[in-house]
Amino acid sequence: MKKLLLYIFFVISFSSKASVDSISVFSLSMKKPIKVLVIKPDNIPAGSKLPVVYLLHGYSGNHKSWLKDAPGLIQKAYENQIILVMPDGGFNSWYFDSPVDSSYKYETFMIKELVPYIDDHYPTINKVSYRAITGLSMGGHGAFYLAIKHKDLFGAAGSICGGVDIRPFPNNWDMSKVLGPLTTNKDNWDRNTVINMADSLKNGELRLIFDCGLDDFFLEVNRNLHTKLTANKVGHDYIERPGMHNAAYWRNSIDYQLLYFSKFFKEKTIQ
Repeated sequence: MKKLLLYIFFVISFSSKASVDSISVFSLSMKKPIKVLVIKPDNIPAGSKLPVVYLLHGYSGNHKSWLKDAPGLIQKAYENQIILVMPDGGFNSWYFDSPVDSSYKYETFMIKELVPYIDDHYPTINKVSYRAITGLSMGGHGAFYLAIKHKDLFGAAGSICGGVDIRPFPNNWDMSKVLGPLTTNKDNWDRNTVINMADSLKNGELRLIFDCGLDDFFLEVNRNLHTKLTANKVGHDYIERPGMHNAAYWRNSIDYQLLYFSKFFKEKTIQ
């Protein structure tokens, strides 16, 4: 079985005309190296630069999770002529700087360390209109969290089955370790949940797409975010489709989101 998987991976890599770099980016804020996978189209013409999309994994995942669950990403990078960046976001970071544990500074890493590193070492278009971020589950929360807080860096953001309101789940996924128990740290939870942060959004300043499966435990919180954005007259794309909180769902969903981002990048090019 392992040989078969390796063969499939080789065939996909060879036929897609894109390659995968496994790199390590040292985080000064956390004083440790962070592993990152980067997928880039091969044979990029000299002097050419490409848009970049950051993909964030879910709880208990790592930098390899996206490619494991969606190996077609290699082909998509080539087809859409984009660079895909998949960092290790830790077991349960939720992609913010923890207010109770100074060893968790994943927002600082993403914004001040990883994005500059990628722009310095890869042929990216270093402009907000050509940079997007998305993720699944914990990573869906992280993508919206980072994009809303840093609209100067990201022009578009997505979320797949995202935990866009973490407060209904105070005892799940080790969140109390990075925020403190909800009963005694309510302000930490309120300030770091996406659905509250969405109130700061103005229509048109950030392109948004998010979706959730009809049998997903995060369906209600995604519907609530959709309702809030609609009430606040903030434009967005929201989709519900059959599916559960599993790899089959987000493997399908990411194709649509990459198409969405590619159209966004092309619109900016035309303008």
